[in-house]
Amino acid sequence: MRKSISVAFFSTVATLMILGVAVMGLSQLVLFSRYFAQERFATLDDVGDLAARTAIYVWNGLSEQAEQGGLEAQDSQAAERRKAILGQVNLIGQSANVYLFFTDSEGQVVLASNSDHLTGDAVPADVLARVAGAEGGVYHELGKMGGAFDERFYVSARPILRGDEPGAYLFVCASGQMLEAFVGRFGSNFLLSACLMLICASVLTMFLMRNLTEPLHRISEAAQKFGGGDFSVRVEDVDGDGEIADLARTFNTMAANLQEIDSSRGQFMGNIAHELRTPMTTIKGFIDGILDGTIPPELQNHYLQLVSQETGRLARLVQNMLDLSKLESGEYQVNARMFNIWETLTGVALSAEQRINDGQIDLEGLTMDERVLVYADPDLIHQVVYNLLDNAIKFTPPGGIIRFSVEKLGPEAEIAIWNSGQGISSDALPFVFDRFYKEDKSRGLHARGAGLGLHICKVLVNLSGGQIRVESKQGEWCRFVFTLPVEVPGRGDLLKLSDDTSQESPEGRAG
Repeated sequence: MRKSISVAFFSTVATLMILGVAVMGLSQLVLFSRYFAQERFATLDDVGDLAARTAIYVWNGLSEQAEQGGLEAQDSQAAERRKAILGQVNLIGQSANVYLFFTDSEGQVVLASNSDHLTGDAVPADVLARVAGAEGGVYHELGKMGGAFDERFYVSARPILRGDEPGAYLFVCASGQMLEAFVGRFGSNFLLSACLMLICASVLTMFLMRNLTEPLHRISEAAQKFGGGDFSVRVEDVDGDGEIADLARTFNTMAANLQEIDSSRGQFMGNIAHELRTPMTTIKGFIDGILDGTIPPELQNHYLQLVSQETGRLARLVQNMLDLSKLESGEYQVNARMFNIWETLTGVALSAEQRINDGQIDLEGLTMDERVLVYADPDLIHQVVYNLLDNAIKFTPPGGIIRFSVEKLGPEAEIAIWNSGQGISSDALPFVFDRFYKEDKSRGLHARGAGLGLHICKVLVNLSGGQIRVESKQGEWCRFVFTLPVEVPGRGDLLKLSDDTSQESPEGRAG
């Protein structure tokens, strides 16, 4: 059976409250009972002290009467003496609302203020032994005193010494029914108070739980809708600084991020589909034209060359996407070491010499005399320089210039590739490193690149512990700058992608 958080919490709180009240009631009952018993015994001891001061007189009177014929003597003098002694005992008992009686050394009751509750004329010998051996000379008991009483009594007993031996015993008693009455009154009052407290606590708990669970219900409903595919859902009207408010804000942040990721994924898949469809459509059109004779035989070689170019473009696109996937997933193993960045710049420039010459482009800044060491993976940086130089060649007009520069700035080296030409508009600058961004918006046969090269550059530079940026003056020049560490960094400083490497953006130019 499914149990809601409200029911579970209320059950737990109710159980703990009931247990707490029960423990508190029992502990108070025990404490009050002990206090009541101590108070009764103290009262009985005080009465016993008073009676003990007259015990010698009582004992002497009894002894004298016994010598004259015992307690059963019928002469008027003995009766008067017995009456006087009993009057003193009754007076002491009535003043303290207790019972007093004396026994001889054998336990036989010789005088009692009230004998209604005595079951016999003698006190058991084991009780006398306990009285005689009591610590401090006073014996306390709550009970029937070995069957001497017909109900429970508080008893304070002490021996009356005659010489060194007990000549008699004094028993001061109070009914134990007072304790039972007290326990009954206490129990009923406590039970009533506990019930009222539990009712009030239950109402308060239910009110608090409603305020607590209502936001949770909203979060649960939002999560269910979100799980059903509605990424626009948000948790509303949850304010404050508590854990529930933090949970709602965290959910809203997560929902916003996932909505953005979903939107980016949709755009990314659309871009991939478009980039793949364009060369495939071109290839299919040319091949169909050759097969059905639309393209004459003398032009077939030309169009086959175009097919080859589009096939190569398609292969590069697929490879770039595979490389990007490995980089962003962390599958690529970075092998960083110290190397001369000028050697990489010169090597990449020499590999593109034919394209540079065909484009009638002048190179400036290359030198073999300088030596600037950087700490990075040479293969990754080679790819960065290649992509940046490839982008510069594409957008540098005939007669233009491509310029290289390296500058050491503290713990970093700043590498720049500058080219003359159209440049990049100020509106497009924030997006040039995004995937599939092309400033010219063209996606046809003559679109140059898939818009992944610069994004890969950013990923690679970030992976190497550096940063990359672009500067441009539209209509005149464009400059890409990236940094690399010149010293071996501490553990964990490399191999971290920036948070914005997965951003998608509107279409535009990237080489």
